[in-house]
Amino acid sequence: MDSQALARGKAHQPCAACRMLRRRCDNNCVLAPYFPYEIENFAGVHKVFGASNVIKMIQMVEETRREDAVKAIIYEATARLRDPVYGCAGTIFHLQKMVHELNMRVETVRSQVLELQEQRDQLLGILTKVHLSPAAPANHLAFDGSDFSLDGDNYMGYDPVKSPVECDWIV
Repeated sequence: MDSQALARGKAHQPCAACRMLRRRCDNNCVLAPYFPYEIENFAGVHKVFGASNVIKMIQMVEETRREDAVKAIIYEATARLRDPVYGCAGTIFHLQKMVHELNMRVETVRSQVLELQEQRDQLLGILTKVHLSPAAPANHLAFDGSDFSLDGDNYMGYDPVKSPVECDWIV
């Protein structure tokens, strides 16, 4: 802030607040450190709160926290101009709703991952049991009374002579 004040003092340029209010900007200007050149920021703040109220709000805050207070004032004014009824509370509510929806999605994905892991574990268990058990005879592969008999046919690369783990169609 000191370098800004020195630069402003050498150039004799008024701060954005004083330019907008068309008044002389002196070294004691409360608004100068926080609205050096951005007229847009001060215009919104002035429209929502008014210059005298902004000066009062800034003076009520400790000097070490004034910059954060001005940022909050600018944010509130911008939100209030965007949404005159709810202001930043509407933005906060919208963001909270988004966070809640995203948490619900995360929980859904977590449950899907757990389901898939269980399925994978079951399939791995079945494969290890099939691999460890002796090869079943080919007549156990026929379906009762259906047209999908595998006896004697080489169906989709299935060879009943090979063990089930060595079949071409198992990935």
